[in-house]
Amino acid sequence: MILIEKLKCNRGEKPSEFERKVRNISELLGINPNWLMMMMYLESGLNAQAVNKQPGDSSDPYTRAAKRATGLTQFMPSTAKWLGTTTTQLYKMSAIDQLDYVYKYFKGYTGKIKSYYDLYMINFFPLAIGKPDNWVLQTAGTSASIIAKQNPNLDINKDGKITIGEAKQRMKAGIPETFREHVLAEVEKKNGKSE
Repeated sequence: MILIEKLKCNRGEKPSEFERKVRNISELLGINPNWLMMMMYLESGLNAQAVNKQPGDSSDPYTRAAKRATGLTQFMPSTAKWLGTTTTQLYKMSAIDQLDYVYKYFKGYTGKIKSYYDLYMINFFPLAIGKPDNWVLQTAGTSASIIAKQNPNLDINKDGKITIGEAKQRMKAGIPETFREHVLAEVEKKNGKSE
């Protein structure tokens, strides 16, 4: 089963065309296509024109796209540039065309994505891939407290830092109950229980 059967594509593309491309990308990456579908669904509602909005931003999404996370997986402007495009160009693309950039982004992680959590963490905070659940999200240039302030919903215990374990809890909580089995089955089999 692929979640596209339950979730709608945006902009009127035929689900079968979008589904084929998601399945193809997932096969190339060696992952469950439900992981990719759920991650994109939670990031953008499968809306290729989804643009993050911060206080004081323009109400026009195209204007915001120049400086905010945009598209199916909410690429930041710096990430879009690294991929050879811009967030404003991504905004103008169909969901099907954006999938080329989704694949390009995750391609370097082929063979390293062992679960839905890995895929989502690569999208959110790639440095965290492969780290234990108690690892704190931070970089040499960005403190744990800044990351927690920018993502307060992930700082579950409100201690001013986010661990991978906390991020996983929020990732799981975001999955509608009816889809959890299809998205987290590999984690449950591996651990002998649900995470």
